[in-house]
Amino acid sequence: MERVRPSLLLASTLISGLAVGLGGCVVGPSPKDIPSLPKQTGYSQKAITQSEAGRDRTGDSLLGRQQFVSGADVAGKWWEAFQNPRLNQMVELALTNNQTLKAMQAGLRAAWEQRRVEGASLYPSISAQFIPTRNKTSKALSPVPNNNEWLYNLHTAQLNIGYVPDLWGGSRLAIRNAKAQADIQRFQLEATTLTMIANIVNTAITEAGLREQIRAKEDLIAQQTAMVRINQNQVGLGDQSRQSQLIMRDSLAQLQADLPPLRTQLAQTRDQLATLVGLSPNADLPIFELRDFSLPQQLPVTLPAQLLSQRPDIAAAQAQIRSAGAQLGIAIVNRLPNVQLSALPGEAVDSMSKMFKPGMGNWMLAATVTQPIFQGGSLLHAQREAKANYEQAKHYYQAAIMSAVSDVADSLHAVELDGSTLLADQGGLDAATQALHIAEAQHRLGDNSQIDVAQARMAVAQDQISVAQDKVTRLSDTVGLFQALGGGWWNRNDLGVSPEAAKRLSTTLVPW
Repeated sequence: MERVRPSLLLASTLISGLAVGLGGCVVGPSPKDIPSLPKQTGYSQKAITQSEAGRDRTGDSLLGRQQFVSGADVAGKWWEAFQNPRLNQMVELALTNNQTLKAMQAGLRAAWEQRRVEGASLYPSISAQFIPTRNKTSKALSPVPNNNEWLYNLHTAQLNIGYVPDLWGGSRLAIRNAKAQADIQRFQLEATTLTMIANIVNTAITEAGLREQIRAKEDLIAQQTAMVRINQNQVGLGDQSRQSQLIMRDSLAQLQADLPPLRTQLAQTRDQLATLVGLSPNADLPIFELRDFSLPQQLPVTLPAQLLSQRPDIAAAQAQIRSAGAQLGIAIVNRLPNVQLSALPGEAVDSMSKMFKPGMGNWMLAATVTQPIFQGGSLLHAQREAKANYEQAKHYYQAAIMSAVSDVADSLHAVELDGSTLLADQGGLDAATQALHIAEAQHRLGDNSQIDVAQARMAVAQDQISVAQDKVTRLSDTVGLFQALGGGWWNRNDLGVSPEAAKRLSTTLVPW
């Protein structure tokens, strides 16, 4: 009968263990066990197809009507719909320069590597040892030493080979958990990127609105100052009382007190914009004006079912369910029997010249079976804890769905209705402007006083402030809709690496 060589026995043992590990089952909940969208989930009881008000034939796009396109995709660069090159420049700068995004991109790469760390458990572990020693044997222990020498050298070269078959899927569950954690990192990165972009767009819009309000407020102050001066002359002539002079000065002081806070807010808005794009407050940033923004006339409306894959917070909640499910499976595996295979082939010689010579080899094969018996109930309670965490993750996911649907509904209603406020205030501004023209014409004919003209100009300036605020609101609500729909992150690359590298890092488990 032919003798089986140790090397063949070792190889067959490892291959058998590998086959058992790969063929083992995976305990715990399935990663596909994700709660579905509640039936009849929608944004509104009635279909919303366009904004309620808007001037379809006007040179100012901010006054136009907006149409909602159901099922349309959200562009990756949705901010370009506002047709502001300076805004596009700021967003692109932030995407490459924001330090928070760079930190999160590095964190994502670390999470991908952690998944590959867990994947190493699918392979055998091999390490090498070389131990040279100088030894002396006691005559009491060895009266007749080997080679008649009590003093000798020993050189030991050995491989340590170990393998743990994945009988119950514990290793695969650890990989699944690491992948879910990496997915959470990715969607948190996408959510942060979306928030940053929306903040940049809203900050630029706010700056433009503040500039418009400051100019109107300065005009109000100028007209009130002129009225105070005219009234002062009238008081000197005895045509007006001292009381009227004091009332006008009080109104002027109130207008003047309103101006510094607006300028402070404008300066702070500029500082915030610089921070968002990764620059210091003294950086030379572009100036934003409301007239430079165009209101998107067509807006996408994602179907509720699509939100499950497009909203970063919902996708992160899905990944959290998969992570919690994997951790529950690991807690179950920890209570089951475990098998570990090991092998120790090597050489032991008294001189290096005999290394790898016949008869100098030694080896050991071992298999260890471990079954937890009593740990004070810790493994059982750990499993129950993991199950409770799994149920918690599913409830949080359902809450995230409802929150996302509500966000879209709120944004739709805001975009639908805020045009009515703007058109009403714009109508008031148009009327005030016509009244001013009439007052100026009457003044040229001597039919009214300079105070009447100043009051008409003040009415125009006051309406300009209201219109500027309404335009900011309408633009910001449009930004809010893009943000509520997920911001089109699936149509751009925010990961800091190429799509090919991202796919390789997030899917492969090769050990190199």
